[in-house]
Amino acid sequence: MTKTLTPQELDHSFEAFANKHRREIIYALSLQPYSISKLAAMRGLSLPAIHKHIKILENAGMVIRRKTGRTNYLSLNREALRGVQNWLMQFHVYWGSDRETLENYAQYLSDENNYEEKK
Repeated sequence: MTKTLTPQELDHSFEAFANKHRREIIYALSLQPYSISKLAAMRGLSLPAIHKHIKILENAGMVIRRKTGRTNYLSLNREALRGVQNWLMQFHVYWGSDRETLENYAQYLSDENNYEEKK
């Protein structure tokens, strides 16, 4: 069962998503684990730069680090993504097409006008 994220955990998650390089890292790790040096090469980033991005992803709990010899490998922590997905799903009842939203608002205005006329 996926736990509910705290407000601080959500802040860390959205900070992780706020950068294109981190989103690209998340996508790459969704396909397979990579070494940090391979991720840096794939993104065209220096090792110090990739380590800054990885620190933010680790703070968000989105990556798992495993060391084999002198090489650090990262894999995606899917549970962290499920927490964000669960948070977003609370808004699912409000989603719909623009037409549905406009129709709902028009109905609300109509109901409000009818209520005012009955007074």
